[in-house]
Amino acid sequence: MSVVIDWGAFLNVFLAAMIGAVATVVFYALGLRMLVRAGRVPVVTPAEFTDAITVLSDKEIRRAEKAAAKAARKSPLSEGQKTLAFGAAILFFVLCGAAVLGGILLIVIGF
Repeated sequence: MSVVIDWGAFLNVFLAAMIGAVATVVFYALGLRMLVRAGRVPVVTPAEFTDAITVLSDKEIRRAEKAAAKAARKSPLSEGQKTLAFGAAILFFVLCGAAVLGGILLIVIGF
């Protein structure tokens, strides 16, 4: 009994995975970039774990929120440009989700 590897199918799966991973990361990064340009800097407070490497104090969290609010006030964009950037951010996040969903469908359906 010998094992035969279909290298063409392997290459197809590899390319689909690479394209999907790159598309997901690019769309997510562009979405975050547009979100920041829109003046809506996401500030995420870290969860506290018992063995966490770094846990931010309440003072550090307030400082980060204050810095984000200051950055939002200093934006050189007009309100229309901020709205357009926010719309672009939503579009990029939707494209990111579509890339993930497309990858899942490729795995399940198997095109």
